[in-house]
Amino acid sequence: MNPEHGQPIQPIQQWRIENLTFAYPHCPPSIHNLSLTVQTGERIGIIGNNGAGKTTLFLLLAGILTPLSGSLFWNDTELQPGSWRPHLGVLLQNPDDQLFASSVQEDVGFGAANQGLRGHTLQERVREALTLVGCENLAARPPHHLSGGEKRLVALAGVLAMQPQIILYDEPSANLDCRSRRRLIPLIQDSCPTYLVASHDLELIREVCKRVILLDHGQICADGSTDRILGDPQLLARYDLECPGSLRGMTI
Repeated sequence: MNPEHGQPIQPIQQWRIENLTFAYPHCPPSIHNLSLTVQTGERIGIIGNNGAGKTTLFLLLAGILTPLSGSLFWNDTELQPGSWRPHLGVLLQNPDDQLFASSVQEDVGFGAANQGLRGHTLQERVREALTLVGCENLAARPPHHLSGGEKRLVALAGVLAMQPQIILYDEPSANLDCRSRRRLIPLIQDSCPTYLVASHDLELIREVCKRVILLDHGQICADGSTDRILGDPQLLARYDLECPGSLRGMTI
């Protein structure tokens, strides 16, 4: 249910971005006239160098930033900047921007509580999410006492506790050791039907995404199947990227 309106949350069949443009003050556009359609069930990797517009795009999709022009639609409903988006979960690039409560348990339950969950149902949702990411033993800890990798996993637990229809993952493998990174891969794959992952970790992108979009200066430069984009060394070199090791020397 939508706690603001008392109406059932309708499933998302299509997410449509039309001619989106955004610029930070006194800067050229970070996102320039970008259009994109995401269908339910798509698993999309967003790649590009620093400054390509990946994080800015996610902040626009989440309603945190207001575009200069362009529109966002869920199905046929246009979204307004800053509007409540119960379908959407976001894992921010810096977990310190996401964790603010006095305990891990409170932090993980914050989003689900805003969806209307209370009491035992909320507690169970929090417990399940922490167990999924392997952080159940951290429930009583203050978030600011955690390591960088633990913070990232706890932030992910907060997203999973909301059980969103779409998740935006911004550099989800940053600061994770090898064991935690391996644990992360099936978590992303099983998290929800539709997700977008922005990352410099192209091996991760290859494992969890079926479609890849290459951004440069806020524009889409390539869009196609994961192995076709990541297995094209000439394309990647043009944008100062390298093929992941698992694709080097292969013919796609």
